[in-house]
Amino acid sequence: MKNIIYCLALLLVACGTQAQDEAYYKMTTMRAAPGKLLELIDMLKGDMRNHESLGIQEPFLMRHSQGDQWDLLMIYPIGTTLGNYMTDAELAKRRQSTTQDQPHGSSYYDWISFQEEQIVKGPAIAEFNRRFKTYGYYHVEIFQALAGKQKELYDERVMENVYLKEIGRDDNLIFTKVFGGEADQFTIGFYRDIKHYAESADIPAEVEDKAAVKAGFEGVHTIGSYLRSLLLKHHDTLAGAVRAN
Repeated sequence: MKNIIYCLALLLVACGTQAQDEAYYKMTTMRAAPGKLLELIDMLKGDMRNHESLGIQEPFLMRHSQGDQWDLLMIYPIGTTLGNYMTDAELAKRRQSTTQDQPHGSSYYDWISFQEEQIVKGPAIAEFNRRFKTYGYYHVEIFQALAGKQKELYDERVMENVYLKEIGRDDNLIFTKVFGGEADQFTIGFYRDIKHYAESADIPAEVEDKAAVKAGFEGVHTIGSYLRSLLLKHHDTLAGAVRAN
């Protein structure tokens, strides 16, 4: 009973923090046209360097190393509201770039084999910026929930963050769908490098199991099976930062 009460309290705190500090983001996954990846990266880096003149907050770009079909994931912080972002004036400002919100059929798409855009809610922008500026290696999980399981999936991700903190790891940032794309949620874990990511393999099994139970799971070996019971689709990717300079 104590574990259940503890878990519920942590869920309420985490959900309250998310609601208080949430901001909107645009997430774009891209697959470059054959032979065009490096040129596409250079174009996107140009937008990243010029974000202030484009009237947008600083974006971040990552390049996948394994595990999914996209080459690049770019994330633009929008702010705490969507109203101004969706105006004609702001759209025209973004279209001064070579890659953002380009009209259908523009030359930008000569460089793209596949692109999917989605507006999501996530953490406070200050925390988002801190994570991306501090760390350069990412574990990205993209989820599509079974019918009626979206809220339970969100709660599971919060529980898993409790588990991560209990074993001495940083929690994941959670992003939830507003519109666009097929994914219901994204989570991103932040690491220095692949060695940092793999350090959890050295944590004793009994420590992991105790942390999992404290987070509300039956045990550490049930975390994955419970998560999968909520999912229609799950994409799991490791990626490295692409810096503008």
